[in-house]
Parts: sequence; C-alpha cells; structure tokens
Amino acid sequence: MTPLRTAVIGAGHLGRIHARLAAETPHIDLVAIVDVSDEARQQVATETGARPVADYREINGQIEAAIVATPTVYHHQVVKALLESGVHVLVEKPITSTVAEADELVDLADAQNLKLQVGHVERFNPGLECVADGLTDIRYIQATRASGFTFRSTDIGVVMDLMIHDIDVVLSLVGSPLVEVSAIGAAVMGNHEDIAQAQLRFANGCMAQLTASRVNYEPARSMQVFTSAGFANIDFARRTATTVRPNDDLLARQFDLADLSQDEIGHYRDHVFDELLVKQPHEPPQTNAIAEEHRDFAEAVRTGRDVRVTGAAGRDALVVAEQVLNAIDQHQWDGSPMGRRGPLLTPAVPLRKAG
Repeated sequence: MTPLRTAVIGAGHLGRIHARLAAETPHIDLVAIVDVSDEARQQVATETGARPVADYREINGQIEAAIVATPTVYHHQVVKALLESGVHVLVEKPITSTVAEADELVDLADAQNLKLQVGHVERFNPGLECVADGLTDIRYIQATRASGFTFRSTDIGVVMDLMIHDIDVVLSLVGSPLVEVSAIGAAVMGNHEDIAQAQLRFANGCMAQLTASRVNYEPARSMQVFTSAGFANIDFARRTATTVRPNDDLLARQFDLADLSQDEIGHYRDHVFDELLVKQPHEPPQTNAIAEEHRDFAEAVRTGRDVRVTGAAGRDALVVAEQVLNAIDQHQWDGSPMGRRGPLLTPAVPLRKAG
C-alpha cells in the first residue's frame, strides 16, 4: 500500500505522539508538522524529519490526509478547511466543540467523499478488541476513568476530556437508542468539572454508569460489562481483559443451592471460578492503539472502506457528552430550586454582601 502523504496539525502533547508514531508507520509518509509555535513545530520536526510549517494552508495541495491535534476549539475551523480542500482527516476527540459544528463536518465529508475519523482511541485498545465481538445482549456497564491533573486540556472539563472515551465505547457496544441521562459533577481546579458521574439508560433496558475524574491520586481505566450470558472486565490501562461465564447449569437456572451437601459446598467454595463462574484471562498482543488507529485510517483511505470510528460516531458521542454536561449544570445539590446548582455549586440566588 502506498504511504499516505500526511501532515500532523498541532504540536502539543498529543500532536507530538501522533507525529512520532506516524513517522514510524509504513502506512504514512509524514510530510509536515504544523503549529503556530515556532519552537513546538521545530522540535517535533527535528524528532521526526518532517517539514516544520506555521500554517496548514501553506501545504494545500501537498498532502492527502491530515491528523488534527489542535485544541478542541479549533477543530471545526481547521477540519472544515481541510475537507474543503479535498484532504482526508483524522481529528482528535471530541470531534468539535458543538454538535452543530460536528454535523457540518460529517455532512461535508460525505459530500466530498472523504474519510473523517475521530480519535476515540480506546476502540483500538487490545483489551477491548479481544472481547468486544462476544459482548452481546448487554444488560449493564460500569466504567471508571481517572487520572491526576495534567494541566492540559483545561479548555474543556473531564466529560469532554476523559468520559467521552467511555461514552463512545458504550455506544458502540450497546447499539440501542439512549432514552435518559442523569449526571452530577464538580469543579475542583478551575471553572470546568473535574469530577463527573453519569448514568445512561437505553431503550433496550441496558444501563451504563460512568465515573470520570482528572484529580485522582491513582489512575484507573477500566470497564465492566454484564451480559445475559456472562461478564467481562476490560483493563484499558494494562490492555487486557478477563471474562467470566456461568456454566450451563447456572445459565439454565438448574443449579440449586438448597440441594448441595456440605461436601459439595466445600468443593464449590474452592472452585467457584473454575467450575461455576468460569474465569478466563485474555492477554492479546500488545499493539499500540494510536498506531493501529493510523493504520485503520490509512487503509480506509486507500481501500474506500469505512474507518472504525466515523465522524458520525464521534458526533454521537458528543451528543451524549453534551447531555451529560447539561444534566451536571442542572443538578440541584441541596434538593431545592433555590439551593446550589451545577459543577461550581453556585447558589441559585446570589448571596448578599456583608456590610
């Protein structure tokens, strides 16, 4: 496959990672690194051998594809210009700042017959990939995603920064319309929520409970999925998974605890996860999820197939994230319309100043 002539736009933390991996992959020919900061673009250009460019419009006509890793507020402007010039785009999550902007980009990519992929990189995590096909008739999902405060992505809160990864994964697994969202959140370091919890209810009866924090002293990236036929624990950080499947007697409701002898109780106590709830660890090949994302993008451009995480999927994750943020804004902390509301715990009626 001919390497895809590509530029990375944005030389911040994520842009630098994208550029380094793109320079190493045979699927991509890294043509340029673009950033308004001379120091940032020169540094990444030196590391990768790509040409440093101050403005992405300078390379119009010289690239087939672009990886956009600018701050979210610039996604719409940059991606729109690239699509209008005939360039395929992989844009970091969230796809845009608003759903209206996302709709415009999805429609434009379709009209131009171009690939628009969104960087929900957990879809390429080996821990998820090794069990996803077996997760059917999902009844309940619980996810936890936590990190320390990185002082990056301070233009958005934890919902758009971290929780949106789990929102995208949940939507891809459940495959049913969302009917209800409730959420709470609190700001700690600034004006955006740093801690959030959301509950999603789907038309098929499935429930998802999502917790995200970017002020946690211990990192965590895991998801537990309960189906009608078993359970899966996905460890996104270790890129592994564990599944548990009830044996046939349990699934058929033919295992009667009341009929067990004391010897049988003793035996099963020691062999619950060998014979009754059969536990199986999964340790898939440890691929790099961002590199696999690049490969998927390049192959989709060359073959014409869909990318794994389409612009429409990124748009849908943004829709749900906005509903979560709206629920956080509306949450009443004191159980009263006149009490504190939203992530800043702001009083509904401003307090009078003393004196």
